[in-house]
Amino acid sequence: MEEQHAEIHELNELMKRRREEHDALKNAGINPYPYAFERTAYSQEILDSFKDDQPHRDVAIAGRIMSLRRMGKASFFHLEDPRGRIQVYLRKDDLGPSYDAFKLMDIGDLIGVEGFVFRTKMGEVSVHARSLSLLAKSLRPLPIPKEKVDDQGKKTVYDPFSDKELRYRQRYVDLVVNPQVREVFIKRSKIIATIRRVLDERGYLEVETPVLQPQYGGAFARPFVTHHNALDIDLYLRIADELYLKRLIVGGFDGVYEFAKDFRNEGMDRTHNPEFTMLEVYVALKDYIWMMGLVEDMVNKVALAVNGSSKVQHGSRVIDFTPPWKRITMIDAIKERTGLDIRGMDEQALRHAAASIQVEVGPTDGAGTIIDGIFSEKVEPHLIQPTFVMDYPLSMSPLAKRHRTEEGLVERFEAICNGQEICNAFSELNDPLDQRARFEEQMRNRARGEVEVQPLDEDYLRALEYGMPPTAGLGIGIDRLTMLLTGQDSIRDVIFFPQMKPDK
Repeated sequence: MEEQHAEIHELNELMKRRREEHDALKNAGINPYPYAFERTAYSQEILDSFKDDQPHRDVAIAGRIMSLRRMGKASFFHLEDPRGRIQVYLRKDDLGPSYDAFKLMDIGDLIGVEGFVFRTKMGEVSVHARSLSLLAKSLRPLPIPKEKVDDQGKKTVYDPFSDKELRYRQRYVDLVVNPQVREVFIKRSKIIATIRRVLDERGYLEVETPVLQPQYGGAFARPFVTHHNALDIDLYLRIADELYLKRLIVGGFDGVYEFAKDFRNEGMDRTHNPEFTMLEVYVALKDYIWMMGLVEDMVNKVALAVNGSSKVQHGSRVIDFTPPWKRITMIDAIKERTGLDIRGMDEQALRHAAASIQVEVGPTDGAGTIIDGIFSEKVEPHLIQPTFVMDYPLSMSPLAKRHRTEEGLVERFEAICNGQEICNAFSELNDPLDQRARFEEQMRNRARGEVEVQPLDEDYLRALEYGMPPTAGLGIGIDRLTMLLTGQDSIRDVIFFPQMKPDK
């Protein structure tokens, strides 16, 4: 407790000094928060293009002071911008009064520098400043890690900003002091851009569907509920956009897709956040076999675009996204891993089977939920290389088409990789009478105590009654795909601002 008080006291003293610097700058006629600065170059581009045999190049750079060395009439600091870090050299003889003002600037301050590029006597490519502009005075000190290099060149980092919870709560600080975090989110953006390019090249239309819905659906999940005052009705934050996108297929589009923010009122762990990003794609006249080809082609292209290779290092594992991926039915995968052949088992037999391999089953769980529990606990964690798990039980998939040859199954697959699901796809159910019967079965499941069921949606049924062509549908979790392709173990590491418990 005493150490914590000492830390707070030190922080308060540093913040007090920075406010005094802020006031001194204003008294000297310097605006600590000016309106604009014209940047002409970035650090990494300067470093990459520098040649000793070419004339000095004039540049204007802008960024944050990340290290500082004052030496009387000369000083050095490292400036970090969105693309890297570069050294800046200052001389009092060049800057005059601006050099005196620089004494009131500190690590974390945002600075604009105009000058020329040169190489120092120590061999470091740097910018020799002709003028300085304070762009924003930092009133709170950054938690800058301290580095020490020994005689053998081994680097030791002291006091890094590594507290996970603090990093998630203060992502703005995390991004400043941990540049590798920025790279994860740059890759995330590239993942989305690559998927969009692949789908656009195939001629599919990117669309938008409602986030606030009078009837939620498209997944097994509990929704968030809100109230619309003007209409005096409850609305739901969407748990999926599936049913709206399939309405568009009914309306005559060949292929539609959406990058959607979905919301599910469920627990949080390393692969679940209540707000997450999904890609959903629906293509007319196709089935789930065709969709497997799209998925493995698209994900492989994303891996190549993001990492330059179909092979991705994730911890100690190397995951290879090169097509074709392994394909196996869910029943065969369970048999391969556990020795149990559950084909044709009723609910009671499934309960005994689950108990025999120590899988816990709830009193209200139906046959599909039990099978899903066996698979999730005993099989899924062991599927490391990309694998299409196919042909799920009918009761688990109320929106998927019945299997064309296997009774009691549907044409559905999930792609499993590194022990977790990254996508889910169907040959979509387009028979309105069968769909109504499935919805009614879901309502019976709700009556017996199941919470996460697919509600009956009369408007969606009406849309199907006008006729929906054979359709393949796909949902990909963008957050989980990003985790895979960037080597992250928690969904919070690939979401800028993950949901957190209230900060005390």
